[in-house]
Amino acid sequence: MRSHWIALIGIAVAAIAAAEPAPIGPGEALYEQHCRACHGATLLGSAHGTPLRGEGFLGRWGGRSHQALLAYNLSAMPPGGSRLSEAEHAALVDFLFARNDAAGDRLPDAAQAASGEAEALDSWSGVAGVDEIARSRSAFQNRVIDGFEPVSDARLRDPPPGDWLHWRRTQDGQAHSPLTRIDRANVDRLQLAWAVTMRDGSNQVTPLVHDGTLYLTHPDNVVQALDAATGELIWEYAYNYPPAAKTLGGPLRNIAIQGDKVFIATYDAALVALDARTGELAWRTVKADYRQGYTHTSGPILGGGVLLSGINGCERFQPEGCFVTGHDPATGRELWRTSTIALPGDPGDETWGGLAAEFRAGGDVWIAGSYDAELGLYYVGTSQAKPWVAASRGLTVADAALYTNSTLALHARTGAIAWHFQHAPGETIDMEAGFERVLIDRDGEQRLYTVGKDGILWRLDRRTGRYLGHLETLPQNIFSRIDPETGRASYRPDIAEAGVGDAIQACPGIYGGHNWQAMAYSEAGNRLIIPLHRLCADLVGRTVPKVAGEGGFGGDSRSYPMPGSDGLLGLLVAVDADRMAPVWTHAQRALFMTGALATAGGLVFIGDLDRYFKAFDADTGKVLWQTRLGAPTHGYPITYMAGGEQFVTVPTGMGVFRAMTAVISPDIHQPAGGQALYVFKLPVTSEQ
Repeated sequence: MRSHWIALIGIAVAAIAAAEPAPIGPGEALYEQHCRACHGATLLGSAHGTPLRGEGFLGRWGGRSHQALLAYNLSAMPPGGSRLSEAEHAALVDFLFARNDAAGDRLPDAAQAASGEAEALDSWSGVAGVDEIARSRSAFQNRVIDGFEPVSDARLRDPPPGDWLHWRRTQDGQAHSPLTRIDRANVDRLQLAWAVTMRDGSNQVTPLVHDGTLYLTHPDNVVQALDAATGELIWEYAYNYPPAAKTLGGPLRNIAIQGDKVFIATYDAALVALDARTGELAWRTVKADYRQGYTHTSGPILGGGVLLSGINGCERFQPEGCFVTGHDPATGRELWRTSTIALPGDPGDETWGGLAAEFRAGGDVWIAGSYDAELGLYYVGTSQAKPWVAASRGLTVADAALYTNSTLALHARTGAIAWHFQHAPGETIDMEAGFERVLIDRDGEQRLYTVGKDGILWRLDRRTGRYLGHLETLPQNIFSRIDPETGRASYRPDIAEAGVGDAIQACPGIYGGHNWQAMAYSEAGNRLIIPLHRLCADLVGRTVPKVAGEGGFGGDSRSYPMPGSDGLLGLLVAVDADRMAPVWTHAQRALFMTGALATAGGLVFIGDLDRYFKAFDADTGKVLWQTRLGAPTHGYPITYMAGGEQFVTVPTGMGVFRAMTAVISPDIHQPAGGQALYVFKLPVTSEQ
């Protein structure tokens, strides 16, 4: 397959654009519909689209004609083929120049672009007002869950086999279910039990199940309670967030439950508690100001009686960076706050090369953490420093930039850092390690496993953070050496020496390797099942002005298939967790686009870009069952019991990843939309 440029310059049209062309209208409206998911409500960009306002835009297009940008967009945007007419593209081009107050000749007959600032947003000060706004506008009348049993701390530590009470089912993040009703012998008889359509947006959700009720988050900060056996809606809560707060298509990967409350983290950097029986708002607390870019893509978990969560949106230059918080689940009161950036006066301050606090960016928490009840420790991964390339930050790879790209072990009750392990000090090519943490006890060791974009599987002692070994699950050319005693990684010399404007070639690339599609632990065989992407990338760092409010990712990239992959870009690897060695692999054309799910029935469930949801034999890697759905799978499958039957679910509906997949895999049909939850079970007549 030939190489493709993943365009991070110019105007990118989001992958979630509607199947039919939008009517010609003002450029601002077109931008909101087609571009905001990748480039942000403020036009300041994201990891999936470069800034379209400020220095990043003006450096390339300032002073040039509107026609030049129009020609570029018509030829290159959006990835996967245009859904806009030339007149609509022209309106967007005029809108961008107007928002930048840039000189240039207007295009004839283009719609007028709105160039003013965004209108003022509501300020919410009390629970009652928010609750009134947040209720569903549909005619459906919410009902009450009868006989609800509060979720105790003991139940969270050891969930009933048929429940799914955490993001990865249990606090240790293993995504392993003890259910055996569906097994190797009968999985090929699975059939659709029910399905529900979901809101548009990046659908990376994980349902929770408690006593036969399934709690489902939709894009747009909507939460529903449904009968887990039938799909009948019980109640719905629709949080009314400011439009500017939604980024990257609005993924929200998980929610949490404890006592009689369900907890969500909102786009506008707040935490919300709902009555799990009725869907009514119990409390709302604001963690940060979304107008400074703060937001959430992952939700909270419970550990030690504390609501634990991170924050996103820390690529901008500002005095306060990213952080992790602990809140009282009963009241929403903040108990502690721990910065993921070493600030002046903190331990690790010296690792930022003397940069002022406001220019220390990054350290986002993209994925929920895990919790060890015995040790009282909360484990969470942080993302890389921003901008991506060290030279763009005014640093070198010798500046470790703590506590970015690290595993942090925090005392859940106080937020104090017990230990940290930095996977790639001075990270410089978007190789973050901010994904899932899986906790496993073996041979007297209390272990933590995690995988970064570089495809390196790390094993640490979760009591101390001591390095216990690693495995390169994919061929990598990023690090010339990883110290076998300490695990410290050393960059290839040309990567370490790269300056602004230098092209850096890396395998794996910026989409991984591994990404948010989390691994699972198959307990019987002691195997970690890891979804991987066989992709490489070239990355060029840009000059990023050190101006308060600016910043960003500061890089352009080109992604392409990994040499030797023969077009088989999706890879599933089973790794022996003791020997740190592969047991089996499965390669296929389509990328795996969900997390993995392991069951005591000897199965691994996972979904892919080509709309297939599959069940593998956990021992051999053989495909035992598959079904093709209406849209690419996305998010995190789960399994549970309801009404005496075992069910397996998977979400569908793409998000901003389509900016890459539509270009790298144009031979695979990737319909826009299709956000839904599909639920499967065995036929009633089957022996179970």
